[in-house]
Amino acid sequence: MTESAGTPADPDDSAAGEDQTPDGSPGAERGEQPAPETASENTPKDTPEAASKDAPEGTPGGETRSGSGAGGGSGSGSGSSVGAAPPPGSGPGPTLDITVKRKRHWLRWTALGASFVVLVAAGAGWWLYKKLDGNIKTDTSAAAELKTYEKERPASVVHDAENILLIGSDSRAGDNRKYGRDDGGSQRSDTTILLHLAANRKSATAMSIPRDLMADIPTCHKSDKTSSKPQFSQFNWAFELGGTACTIRTVEKMTGIRIDHYMVVDFNGFKDMVDAVNGVEICLKEPINDTAAHLELPAGRQKLDGEQALGYVRVRKSIGNGSDTERMDRQQQFLGALVNKVQSNGVLLNPTRLYPVLDAATKALTTDPGLDTLKDLYELVRGMRNVPTDKVQFLTVPRQPYAANRNRDELVQPDADKLFKQLRDDKPLAVVPADQLNGDDGKNTGHGEGSEHSQDEDSDSRSGEGSTDGESGATGAPGPSPTPTYSGNNAATDLCKQ
Repeated sequence: MTESAGTPADPDDSAAGEDQTPDGSPGAERGEQPAPETASENTPKDTPEAASKDAPEGTPGGETRSGSGAGGGSGSGSGSSVGAAPPPGSGPGPTLDITVKRKRHWLRWTALGASFVVLVAAGAGWWLYKKLDGNIKTDTSAAAELKTYEKERPASVVHDAENILLIGSDSRAGDNRKYGRDDGGSQRSDTTILLHLAANRKSATAMSIPRDLMADIPTCHKSDKTSSKPQFSQFNWAFELGGTACTIRTVEKMTGIRIDHYMVVDFNGFKDMVDAVNGVEICLKEPINDTAAHLELPAGRQKLDGEQALGYVRVRKSIGNGSDTERMDRQQQFLGALVNKVQSNGVLLNPTRLYPVLDAATKALTTDPGLDTLKDLYELVRGMRNVPTDKVQFLTVPRQPYAANRNRDELVQPDADKLFKQLRDDKPLAVVPADQLNGDDGKNTGHGEGSEHSQDEDSDSRSGEGSTDGESGATGAPGPSPTPTYSGNNAATDLCKQ
């Protein structure tokens, strides 16, 4: 009897095991025809895949569908199933692992090196900071003395405005002996300047007080623990009698201005600061030859080193009319040129030049406890660094020869009191060269008229001292008074163009 018509039975059917079909599914019962495989329906019989599929198990090229035979061995023929291990060398291997390890090794060393550099830089920065900070000397005795007389001192008027008294020591002791006779270590204030910083930090005014100005000096405690008597004497005697505290109290009594901080600068410190900025340029109208000041300079533009600069600001009798007035003018002009040099990019933006300036400045200073750290000084300088040089102004208190002794000075009133009030109330003022003031008679007096511009943007809303005639506006209300103008100069002045 013949079987029903159809495709002859596949040889695989008889050769395959009873428990498993080529695709790994449970075997069909005998006599049943397995369902056709979709994956092989369209596979040509003459392709390698077809040949492999049709070959009986155990024949060359044959394999189980699951990729493992009855004994658990894996197929290795060309028809290996999906999921089998890739051939050697076709994926990541030992070479890639070595590359990754080398890269990680290099990154670790780079991070370690960067950390070391940062650590060294931080350590060096801290060492430099501590060195500069340690250079500054603190005068605690003056602070204690001022505290004793606190009730007598004037109160601050304008918040955020600061008044700093700068004192140039005239001591001949120690390294300063070569500049004059050492009279037992006594000292007088060779130069005293009241520096007023506006609350908005848009201007700075430096007012010189002549050392020969006659002033009321209050009772002061002396170094030998005794007290001096109140006296009317030349101003620089206050420093010799009671040091910094006595000088501050004398200035406060004279001006009514509260002194917030003070700095004392000695000769050698001043020299070092000039050398640190690589000298300062000035212009001389006539040559100088002064053996007492150790100074010999030709006329014209030239750069002074520290030693020459010290002689220049101290020379008196061998230049001009020999007056202390002219000497103060030279001091102000030189300080203006020094400020201009320090504010230049060549110093502030160059660490190799800025550090020597800071080192020299901090070594030269003796300050009150409120300014005795590098941080305090930095905050002070930061507030001033954006002040335009033409707003850094220098002038001297209005004074004239003292009637009882022409070798001494006295204040010109009411001009002096008007100037003190301007500074005390933080109101603007202007300075121009003496020969530009109308009616100049040799006195440094303030004038309410003669200034064509305000000192800062707020001056339009402020009332200037020294003028009694206000300008009328459209409504008839009095307008702001002109900014009072005094004899002086600013840091932007070119001495050779005067």
